Parts: sequence; structure tokens; C-alpha cells
Amino acid sequence: MPKPGKGEVLIQMLAATIHPSDFGLINGSYGKLRDLPAVGGREGVGKVIETGPEVDDKVIGKLVAMPDAQGAWQEFVVTQTDNLLLVPSLVPAEQLAVAILNPMTAWRLLHDFEYLKDGDFIIQNAGNSSVGLAVIQFAKMLGIACISLVRTEERLHQMKEFGAEHVLLDDDTVPSRVQEVTKGQKCVLGLNSIGGRSSLRVARSLRSSGVLVTFGAMDSSPIRFPTRELIFEDIRFVGFWLDRWKSKQTPASLRNAIEHVLQPLALDQVRYPIDKIFPLEDFELALKRNTESRWGKVLLSPNPEILLEARKISS
Repeated sequence: MPKPGKGEVLIQMLAATIHPSDFGLINGSYGKLRDLPAVGGREGVGKVIETGPEVDDKVIGKLVAMPDAQGAWQEFVVTQTDNLLLVPSLVPAEQLAVAILNPMTAWRLLHDFEYLKDGDFIIQNAGNSSVGLAVIQFAKMLGIACISLVRTEERLHQMKEFGAEHVLLDDDTVPSRVQEVTKGQKCVLGLNSIGGRSSLRVARSLRSSGVLVTFGAMDSSPIRFPTRELIFEDIRFVGFWLDRWKSKQTPASLRNAIEHVLQPLALDQVRYPIDKIFPLEDFELALKRNTESRWGKVLLSPNPEILLEARKISS
């Protein structure tokens, strides 16, 4: 068991999620890699259970985000108090385990590329992804209409049940369907996390001078660059990587930005679907489940029972 030193605390992991970028780290293909040996996992929530010298013991029992750089897929971790990010204690731990990375990406996509105003339309593929579901909920809070593309009828019905207003199947009819939904005005912003032909459909659904932001590439197949949209419609194609954005922030600005995405969760204005929670020792089953078609995130926990205990903190 690690012991916290001066200015450090010991955190017990309660729940950690599995992200696509976790596999990029493991495979060595992610944009920023860890020194080996390393622990996997980029996001999770834990509880402070011990403090080192010169640390106020009032932090014991507080819920905190698992420190990203040290890996979330472990039962205990020691970290400096400067790295602590307190999270709302009355929110279920399974929601807190997925509350920052994907929602932060969604928030930045909606705020950093276009000045969106009430009544504007945006379009995204992979609408049922974790980022996509966060985009839908944040857009609704901002008064923005969001058109979401999905691949199957099953996902379309699930999205409708979740509360998404505009959901279309991701096929070659998308640009004409968008014309109908938007009454000819088309979309201001397109969000692409798939690539391939899906990204072309999103580009062709944008109005003149619209912006298409790519932040993922689930489909690695090559595509023809949409020259016509670039020349005649002045569509702009840009990329976004949350880690690059974070590297340019001061600690204060980063904490403020995180507050923006945690506050709606604390106020019960947003929620994030969870598929299943696996005990940490069943990680092989969890990783297999993560490759299957599902609705929501797969989580790991040293003991799923402690998630219930976490709900009692501060009650």
C-alpha cells in the first residue's frame, strides 16, 4: 500500500471508465504517451482516505477526480494535493467517473469554434457516443438545435427516448434531410468523430462559411477531400484535441472550465448513460464488453458495492 508523503494524499478508486483514447495510450498511437511502466485509464473518481504530513485532514472522505497522468485503473494512488480536483459529493460516483473528459470535449466544441446563438442548428455524427450525448444536453441548455446521426434504427429509437429531438440515420440522404429539418438554413457547425463518408455528409449539411470540427476517427478509411464545399461554400475544416487545449490553460482557468461541466451534473440537468460496472478483477470481461454494441459507458470498480457507500458521503 502506498503511503502519502509531505503534501500528499492517498486516494481509493471508486470507479473508472474505459475510453477509446485508453487504447491509443496502450497501443502507443495516442498523441501523448506515458513513460513505461504505466497504469492505464484516463478518467475515474476516487475518495481521499489518508493524508500525509502538512495536509488538512478535512479532505478525508472527499470525492475527487482520479489523477489522469498516474492512471485511473488502479485501486489506490498517491498524489500531490495540488492535483486534487474535488467533485460534487451528492452525485452518484458512476456519473462522476465519466463527468469530465467527454463532457469537457462537448463543452469546448460548442464554445470554441463558432458563436452559436439561440435557434442555430448544429449537426454531429456518432450522436449516441458519450461526447454526442453530452453535446445534445448542453446544446439544449444553450437553446441550440442539434441534429444527431446514428447508424441503426435501434440507436435512433434509444436517442429519441433519451430526449434527442432531431435524429437521422447516417446515410447518403442526410444532406437533403437536413435541408428539410432546418427549412433550408442548414447547420452552422458540424462535429465529426467518425471520418469516412460520414464526415462528407456532415460537411455537405453545413451552410456557407460553416465549420466542421474533427475530434475523432472511428472510420479510418480514406475519403476524397470535399473540394466543392471548400471552394464554393467556404467550409472550414479544423481539428480539436482536448489534451492540447488543456496544455494551454492555467490551473485556475482549467478548474473554472471543469466547473462549467460539473455544475449541470450537480443540478441534475444532464446525465450520462452507464452500460455496466465490472469488478476490477473482471477487467477482461469489461474490455470485451467495451468492444460490443451498447448504450453507455463501461466502468471498472474495485468493488461495485463501494459506489453505494459513496452516495452516503455528506448525507
